Amino acid sequence: MLCGGTLPPPIYLDHNATTPLDPRVRARVIAVLSDPDGQGNPSSVHAWGRRARAVVEDARRAVAAAVGCEALEVTFTSGGTEADNLAVLGGARALRQAGQPCGVLSSRIEHPAVLSACAQLAREGHTIAWVAVDAFGRITPEALATALAERPEIGLVSLSAANHELGNLYPIAALAAAARAARPGVLFHTDAVQALGKVAIDVREWDVDLMSVTAHKIYGPKGIGALIHRRHQELAPLIHGGPQERGRRGGTESPALIAGFGLAAELAASELVERAAAMSASSGRVIAGIEAIGGAQIFGDRAARVGNTVCVAFTGAEGQLLLIHLDLAGIMVSTGAACSSGSLEPSPVLLALGCSPEEARGALRISTGKDTSAAEIDALLAALRSALASVRG
Repeated sequence: MLCGGTLPPPIYLDHNATTPLDPRVRARVIAVLSDPDGQGNPSSVHAWGRRARAVVEDARRAVAAAVGCEALEVTFTSGGTEADNLAVLGGARALRQAGQPCGVLSSRIEHPAVLSACAQLAREGHTIAWVAVDAFGRITPEALATALAERPEIGLVSLSAANHELGNLYPIAALAAAARAARPGVLFHTDAVQALGKVAIDVREWDVDLMSVTAHKIYGPKGIGALIHRRHQELAPLIHGGPQERGRRGGTESPALIAGFGLAAELAASELVERAAAMSASSGRVIAGIEAIGGAQIFGDRAARVGNTVCVAFTGAEGQLLLIHLDLAGIMVSTGAACSSGSLEPSPVLLALGCSPEEARGALRISTGKDTSAAEIDALLAALRSALASVRG
């Protein structure tokens, strides 16, 4: 730091890992924590309990409205990971208990929460199969139908709506329709954690049975998410206890976190157009600047993508080294999913696209937010040029 000077404010470009808490949401969480409405157990029948229950149910309606479902089709969880696990593990186990086909068809580019759940089911004897993914990370309805035709034991499909590393946007309605045409009665789950707040979501139009969402990717609090499901969907609970969340998830609900999620979902829906335009403009500036630098490979589907994510590798530069240089310059990006941070293993997503381990280790994920400015992008690009010069020698 210069004598008598101050460090510039940090530049946060890792919004796919988590988003800053919106001040309006923070105020709502604090208000519930500070008010008698938030002091009771929502399962209690006395006055404090009834007020706490009202907070929870108001937020449940707000989340439902944001994704186009009924309030009774929202089960609160601790976040997207638990929602994915409840969908995949809970869905497959319920199918097995009912004597129905209980194998799972997914892709090798899914979030670690889905892949880990699939690995657990494999240990329990469930069939796990994979749909083909091309070099751009695309999944077609035709590939999905082919995969299902080859595996009559599949009872559940799990495919993300937006990829956490590539930013690819998938045609979930078309994929769900193809799955049902190939296998009537199959359950369809989509992880929409990276889609909510970036694209319009309507669970009815998508015609999915299960959908995972979370608050901290839409400027809400960490520790709260939801699984969206059909009203009478059978799921084997992961957490056993009381009858909370209509028996799908035991444990006392947190009115404050749930209230924050409700407001974050409401804001994400009402401000979607403005937010999407801002993120698209900032990531477009990133892409233009990177292409001007040269020696870069941008991964994923350039035509169908959410507007905030750029996954890129630079020739002759390892991603971890670039990340460190950028961090020292006060700029925060990532080398992949935050759930895998600290790992020096190459990204499984990029390996699934056919990249070599060396190419996969070179990748950076830059994910912009609703408030990212042009000046911040320009600072990133200047720091990248400096970092590349240093790393490449």
